[in-house]
Amino acid sequence: QVHLVESGGGLVQPGGSLRLSCTASGITASAYVVKWYRQALGIQRETVATISGDGTTVYADSVKGRFTISRDNAKNTVFLQMNSLKPEDTAVYFCNAVRETGFRFEYWGQGTQVTVSS
Repeated sequence: QVHLVESGGGLVQPGGSLRLSCTASGITASAYVVKWYRQALGIQRETVATISGDGTTVYADSVKGRFTISRDNAKNTVFLQMNSLKPEDTAVYFCNAVRETGFRFEYWGQGTQVTVSS
């Protein structure tokens, strides 16, 4: 059975930092394209950052220069380092893993709340 478990969310003041983790079990995360999404109340879900199997990364314009996605293959975990956080970063953050090799395999985590507020 496949599980993606996010952790690391919480309450932080503007300008602060958090590191989110997405730990996979039942799959090898490095074989998947892993994305971090966020969903805020009343706002369309946004793709925040992507890391491909070859390590290529892509970021939303809204987080470029502040967020970094990375992967620790030994821990089967993808991280999202978030610096210089702003109130508009407040959302539930989800990780998603997709692999397409003839068939599409897609998995979601349960989400972790990030709240940026003074």
